[in-house]
Amino acid sequence: MISHTLSNVRRYEAEEGDKVSPELRPLFHLTPRIGWMNDPNGFSQYKGKYHLFYQYYPYGKLWGRMHWGHAVTEDLLHWEYLPAALAPDSFADRDGCFSGSAITLEDGKHLLMYTGVIQSPDSEKEFFQRQCIAVGDGVDYVKQINNPVIEAKDLPHDSNGLDFRDPKIWKEQDGTYGCVCVDKDMNDHGRILYFKSNDAFSWHFHSILLENDGSVGKMWECPDVFELDGKKVLLFSPQDMLKKGNYPNGNSTIAMIGEFNDDGTRFLPETKQPIDSGIDFYATQTLLAEDGRRIMVAWMQNWDTILYTEKKIPWLGQMIVPRELSVKDNRLYQLPAREIEALRSNPVIMNDVEAEGVFSLDGIDGRTIDLSLDIRQTELKFQRFEIRLAQNDEYYTSLVYRPREGTLEFDRTNSGTRRAVLNSRKLTVEDGRESLKLRIIMDRYSVEVFINDGREAFTNCIFTPLDAQGIGFIVDGKALLDIEKYQLDQ
Repeated sequence: MISHTLSNVRRYEAEEGDKVSPELRPLFHLTPRIGWMNDPNGFSQYKGKYHLFYQYYPYGKLWGRMHWGHAVTEDLLHWEYLPAALAPDSFADRDGCFSGSAITLEDGKHLLMYTGVIQSPDSEKEFFQRQCIAVGDGVDYVKQINNPVIEAKDLPHDSNGLDFRDPKIWKEQDGTYGCVCVDKDMNDHGRILYFKSNDAFSWHFHSILLENDGSVGKMWECPDVFELDGKKVLLFSPQDMLKKGNYPNGNSTIAMIGEFNDDGTRFLPETKQPIDSGIDFYATQTLLAEDGRRIMVAWMQNWDTILYTEKKIPWLGQMIVPRELSVKDNRLYQLPAREIEALRSNPVIMNDVEAEGVFSLDGIDGRTIDLSLDIRQTELKFQRFEIRLAQNDEYYTSLVYRPREGTLEFDRTNSGTRRAVLNSRKLTVEDGRESLKLRIIMDRYSVEVFINDGREAFTNCIFTPLDAQGIGFIVDGKALLDIEKYQLDQ
């Protein structure tokens, strides 16, 4: 039986979402059907399709009482909206259905595990968070009558009792189930908790998998742990970071590569890195695809810039292009899912282009493109190489490579924004002093940059008018270029 709250949401999103012109959406990035989107939820394969749910407030372009929006795809690029899956309509989640994950049960049902939120009776700013379950058929989901299935009494004794969310569930090799969540201790430090279950419905606390010593922000969010290429990988999103190296201020994302200890209760990190150093990247979630690939999605937005949006666009927030992950030399690599190659057309390939001064190249333009560049030094070494994207007489967004420093900087100051929000970010590229390889995926409202075959990534939104299609180059000195460009079409 669908609740009145959920029925109203489904009716509203169908009526208002269908009014949105396709021209006001990205070509191949998922946006909310209408209104607000943040964290990806429940990324899974079920009945032959990829399912992606998302934190959702359909009634405005702002964070509100969280629902779960729902979309499916067969190729990770063309998305079909399904009716909203969850609404805050039960005692356990009456003030919000927060982030979570999904898995297919042995009986063929689709299980959603999510954070239910209720406001404290003592404070409008305090919310109790607990983990809940709903089971369904890929469209309609029934919440369990015994929700919540994990709550404050199940936490370590030093939990602050309020910040406890974002369950990521998986099936263990022995047929049981595991789940990681995040909470805070009484010192305001985030940590990752490990729970176990025999049936995915009754859970018990297993261990503190990893905890913050105060050096990695404050609250941690959106944990994910999996095995990849013979190593254990732990992803999470720390809040309130202090800048250090390529880790930016504010909300960040971290990948740790390592192992579990002998009894499987602790994660032992060997290396750590930012997952993405761009302005607009947060809240990752992965799935193990049926073909064996580990695929990652994330929210392509930034909590500190969410007020910046175009009035004519009736949605806020989009997801990254899903990415294939691998581990090489104890480092996480990421590249766009190979399905994007099916969208390619009109190839333009140039090798050993001698580049100097200010110039453009025939056929190198567009706003929905897959552009690869191999930038190398010559005897007349250059000090600065700039690529200007989404360019016309008034606007441009730039990528600036400085080989002497080994840095790459993204700057959208001239992209058309009228707000004093964060518009530039710089990262130091390892082995970036003599050459640089870039792969740039552009959609109508975003630029995703993959550096040195996916060793690093740089994700950013832009809202430049769509008629700004040009691409230009400025070289201080002389460089040698290999260029490969494709138009990306539906």
